[in-house]
Amino acid sequence: MHMIARIYKPAKTAMQSGLAKAKDWVLDYEPATAREIEPLMGWTSSNDMLSQVRLFFETKEEAVDYAKKNAIPYRVFEPNPRAAIKKSYADNFKYGRIGSWTH
Repeated sequence: MHMIARIYKPAKTAMQSGLAKAKDWVLDYEPATAREIEPLMGWTSSNDMLSQVRLFFETKEEAVDYAKKNAIPYRVFEPNPRAAIKKSYADNFKYGRIGSWTH
């Protein structure tokens, strides 16, 4: 019995500003069991070995083809479109701008 795999494009981290390396798609498995806190050391652990599997693909189609070829049930999560925010550097210095000028 296979667990359901998730195919998605991960979100950027807080340290990333551009779109470089944001084109990879990930195939990983949904957790089968809840994580437990190990009583002696307090570490979070799981008996689920498939939770450690994470495969990277350049396109969504490659990830879907891999899942189909290996008979892995999967669910695809489409990324939300990124909204472009138009900003002008000169707006930082315009008269009547909202927000206090600190220096």
